[in-house]
This record gives sequence, structure tokens and C-alpha cells, in this order.
Amino acid sequence: MIEPLDESAVVDDGKGVVLGTDFASDNHAGAHPEVMAAIAAANSGYALPYGEDPWTANLRERIREEFGDQATAFPVLNGTGANVLGLSVLLGNRYEAVICPESAHIATHEGGASERQLGVKLILAPTPDGKLTPDDVTARLHGLGVPNEVQPKVVSISQATEVGTCYTPDEVAAIAETAHSRGLLLHVDGARLANAAAHLGCSLRELTTDAGVDVVGFGGTKNGALLAEALVVLRPELAAKVPFLIRQSLQLASKARFISAQLTALLTDDLWRRNAEHANAMARRLADGIAGLPNISLRWPVQSNAVFAALPHEAIRELQTRYTFHVWDHTEGVVRWMTAFDTTPESVDAFIADIATALKAT
Repeated sequence: MIEPLDESAVVDDGKGVVLGTDFASDNHAGAHPEVMAAIAAANSGYALPYGEDPWTANLRERIREEFGDQATAFPVLNGTGANVLGLSVLLGNRYEAVICPESAHIATHEGGASERQLGVKLILAPTPDGKLTPDDVTARLHGLGVPNEVQPKVVSISQATEVGTCYTPDEVAAIAETAHSRGLLLHVDGARLANAAAHLGCSLRELTTDAGVDVVGFGGTKNGALLAEALVVLRPELAAKVPFLIRQSLQLASKARFISAQLTALLTDDLWRRNAEHANAMARRLADGIAGLPNISLRWPVQSNAVFAALPHEAIRELQTRYTFHVWDHTEGVVRWMTAFDTTPESVDAFIADIATALKAT
């Protein structure tokens, strides 16, 4: 059972600044120095607004280099906005629906944005590991062509998933093939696409374009950016719709150059991969460090920068007096520990030692 993330035990200074070491989210980390330098460099002179600037043109070229010549990038403000815009590009009629895992971010932690803004029904599929399968999709297509049923039009998956697992390129391709064979399109929430590609040792193109994805979000905020996401449309006929939808989705930034500059920095010299590899390595270090400790177990494989562990409630409460992290499932005592591009080995090792101490007291 997946419950709302618990932030009640965040240790702060009363001014919104987290105290101590933070393992709650890569969203809590600051921005990478190279990203900050790119913002400063873009803060010079005048430039046309709404993505008509040289920085956005450069971003689009870098996106084509990473995703293929048919890819078109649109800088947007946040991940939820990228998802709403991406789904709006793929949906054509008010009676169409989206198939997604019940743990999907669009279904659980986006405040009903897709339903509210697009009026779309989400068809949820239970999954043991956050990952849809072709059979999950096929099982929800029985109403195709039936006027009394909503009509599935989009399959949406997250990469990496909300529980830290990753689809392989072959798994993505199998879902895409199933969707396309029945007239559906494939959307990928790529808030942590970089972490998935780093874990799998593959390129962004192999994980998306070559696997048959139609639209993908390229997340920067969780990977060292200050405020930057991109919607990457992989079919030209779909990309032509975005300029007419992006403002309606409240995602058209006037000074888009500052978003584009950040994403370009991530795409320069593989900074996106270096950041993701480090975050993943810190999660692996944490998982390896707690292996063998009593009264604790991993809930899902550690394949990105998230560690989900089950441990006694007493230990959770003790650790939350000093560390910031989320409780994922209160009933079973499952917590989520996340690492970021700037997590240090020393902080992980200290956390492991404190986990061991807390477990001994239970």
C-alpha cells in the first residue's frame, strides 16, 4: 500500500531550512555550480522571450544530439507541468484516457493536475514494482470501441519509477509496441530519466527514441538544475501542437533562456550522467551499508538514487529526530531514503552508523 509521503518529522530551523543531513529527496539539494554558472552567463543583455532566444536554440540542438534528429525540446517550469503538457499533446478527445501504474506520480503526487487540467481519466494498474508490463496494458483495452467506456489513448510510465526501479530499453520497447499496435501512444515521465540511463549504462536515445517513446520529460531539477525541465517530443507531427498548448498549460516561460541554459549545462560534457551516477552510487553505498543489519530489509531493488527500506517504527522515529526523510508506508514501516548529486560518502556512512544504532535500540 502506498500512502502520502510523511513530512511531519522534517527537522528545520523554523525558517524552512533543513537541519542536519537530508535523505528526503533530490529536490532538496541545491543547484550544481556548473548550472549556476550557466545561469549567470545567460544573464547578459537582451534576448527574445518565449523560447525564441539563442540559448533555447542551443538546447534544442543538444537535445537532438541526445535523442535523435526528430526530437524537439520545449523548456518548461516543472515536472508536473511537463506531464500535463505532454499528455495534452497526446490526447485528442475528451473521452480518451491514460493507462498508468497506480504508483505513478501523475496519479499520486500531482494533486490531480492531469484530471483537473485535462479532464482525463487515469486507468490505474496495480504493480509490484512500479513497472507496467504489456499484459497490464492489454488487460485494460477491453473497452476499445465501446461507446459506454472511456477510450484508452495513452500509456504513461515513469523512468525511473516512483519506487526507484528502472525499465530496460527492451521493456520500454515492448510496452511501446503493445500500445502502438492498438492505436495508443507512449508517454514517459522522465523526472529521473538521467538516473535510469546511468543505472542501465545506456544513452538517453536508447531508452526513449529507439524504444518507441512518443513524448518524454527530461528532468533537470532533480539532477542538479535550479528550475528546469524539458518536454521532448519525438514525433514531428506531435511537436507541431505544442506551441498552441504550452501557454494553456501555464508552462510558457517568458525568460526561457534561463531554463534552457540550465538544461544545456546538464547536457554539456555529460554533466547529467555524472550527477546521476554519483547520486546512484551514494544510494548503492547506503543499501550495501545496511545489508545484514538486523530488523531491516529492502523493499525494492536499488536501481537509481532511491532506497526503500522496512524497519521498526521506533527506529524510524529516532532517526527522524536527526535526519530528514519520508515515510512511504506507515503500516509496514517503509521509508524512502534518497540521495542527490551532492550527497557525500561521509554523510552516507554516518547515516548508516546511526541506522545501526537505532536498530539496536529496538
